[in-house]
Amino acid sequence: MAVIAALELLNRDGVNVTIYTDSQYIVNAIEKGWLFGWVKINFKEKKNADLWKRYLKLHQKHTIKFVWVKGHSTNPYNNRCDELATYAADYSATLVDEAFEKGLT
Repeated sequence: MAVIAALELLNRDGVNVTIYTDSQYIVNAIEKGWLFGWVKINFKEKKNADLWKRYLKLHQKHTIKFVWVKGHSTNPYNNRCDELATYAADYSATLVDEAFEKGLT
């Protein structure tokens, strides 16, 4: 969902995007072409088919590359995202990433 939400924020088509994620599942689904195999079988027995279809619409509008980063390691951006996601999952309110908002990242 995070990938979709980020791509939906783009206000024009044809953007070159690099998405860094600690999800090997997402990276492999796109970079190894699994997703397009799932399309051929109409997502039979595939979880989150609605989200994958939503991603595909965005995929057609942009050039998107995925890069895997090891989670819970030395990547400060990944660690911050994990902190924000964990907090959001644990509490109804969400933290503001002040460093991002101030343009410090």
